Amino acid sequence: MTLTVRYWTNTRQYRNEAVLWRGLLILFATQSCIQYYYRWYFEHNRKPPAQGKTYTLKGFLNLFRKKTLVAKKQSANTQSHQTSCLAHPDTCHGNPKKKSQSRHSKPHNQPPIIADWDISQFDVPPEEGKTRFHDFNLPVPLMRAIQALGFSYCTLIQAKILGTTLKGQDAIGKAQTGTGKTAAFLITAIKQLLETPPPRERYLGEPRVVITAPTRELAIQICEDAKALTMYTDLHVVMVIGGMDYEKQRQHLQENFLDILVATPGRLLDYIQKHDIYLDMVEILILDEADRMLDMGFIPQMRSIVRATPRPGDRQTLLFSATFNDEIMRLAEQWTWNPIQVDIEPDCVATKNVEQKMYIVTIEQKYRILYNMIIRQKLDRVIIFTNRRDQTRRLSEKLQKDGINSDMLSGEVPQNKRIRTLDNFKKGAIQALVATDVAGRGIHVDGISHVINYNLPENPEDYVHRIGRTGRAGATGTSVSFACEDDSFLIPPLEELLGYKLKKTAPPDELLIC
Repeated sequence: MTLTVRYWTNTRQYRNEAVLWRGLLILFATQSCIQYYYRWYFEHNRKPPAQGKTYTLKGFLNLFRKKTLVAKKQSANTQSHQTSCLAHPDTCHGNPKKKSQSRHSKPHNQPPIIADWDISQFDVPPEEGKTRFHDFNLPVPLMRAIQALGFSYCTLIQAKILGTTLKGQDAIGKAQTGTGKTAAFLITAIKQLLETPPPRERYLGEPRVVITAPTRELAIQICEDAKALTMYTDLHVVMVIGGMDYEKQRQHLQENFLDILVATPGRLLDYIQKHDIYLDMVEILILDEADRMLDMGFIPQMRSIVRATPRPGDRQTLLFSATFNDEIMRLAEQWTWNPIQVDIEPDCVATKNVEQKMYIVTIEQKYRILYNMIIRQKLDRVIIFTNRRDQTRRLSEKLQKDGINSDMLSGEVPQNKRIRTLDNFKKGAIQALVATDVAGRGIHVDGISHVINYNLPENPEDYVHRIGRTGRAGATGTSVSFACEDDSFLIPPLEELLGYKLKKTAPPDELLIC
């Protein structure tokens, strides 16, 4: 009996070990097949991956997912072509099966017709000391968009940097906000995309140009500018930012091949890690407001993003910002290859187009002065800056209660509502926009007459960006700052940054009337 039990026990143990070894052999064979398929796949379809890249089952399955999406798109195109041939046999040339698109070729998007337009209709006379966009031999669709946007002459940074970046050289640009940095790097990218044909074999989720911005509002603004400059081309512009529906943005990534991708670092890295975006085919990498990325702690994420792109020299890298510090310059040296550095140093830190006023007030007088300014001076488009979210909320609610059409823009506002608020402010539906410094960089709204610093900024550089929301593109504006007993100590570091003393006065008597 003992022998029987022992034999049965040993047999069961043997069987368990046999099952385990069989499982290990199957797993080893599967891994070998995956590695073999990867080698074959990259030899025939894609360039080899970076050295040391780990092959995972998730990445292996993702290849089939991407190929399936492309195959579905090709199947839809083929069915559409066959239907067109049945309906109009006279216009169908050849066998559809022989004329079908390659599995990896880009679906054809018809750009807006510009056959009736030529460069002679964009007449800009040469002027001494000014540079025209005509001087850079830009593609006709791009010149048509530049004319439609009302541009005639280049700004200072555009004139200095376009001659180099249009040739494919890396660049580091330093200029004030509102000087045309965005148009400078967008024109460079669009010209490259229009004149350089895309790879014959392309995949979904592979952008050719990547533009990163530190804030959602700045990314939205860049995306809108990119779509405006590509309105007469078939280039596909997509934006991915935090705070928006993740799945909807992912669907936009799969709708078409990516030409220009505008993103915030966190959301872009999420899509990279989940294999929805691949950056190994990036031709141009653009980093806007690099100093702001450093302040907001995005540099570790940016390092991961940059490592996912081709190495410096195999891609063009452009860095733009209003300010640069030593750490940003060290990063620029790591991420660029023989860059040209363009510094547009103004005579003064703050723009000359803005009249700066500083009222010495008490805390109790602040709101009364603000209300009287809006009502008595009939301000119809003004931005009011505060330092904290709770201050923004309370001030916006108080203005609404007193009959002023206002809204707020801060970090606690959902992204969808932020977009609607900015759109309403641009359209003139909102009279006063109360905001934190989330709106202080890169937001270009035409016709802002006044910027009011309800609270002095704790960071002196934020003052420059705040007042830069007015007096843009040659227009004039007014900046009014309230200095009370809570924040008057912030005036000396602010004047040190500006390089001159601000004129401090008491508010006019008519603004103190209850």
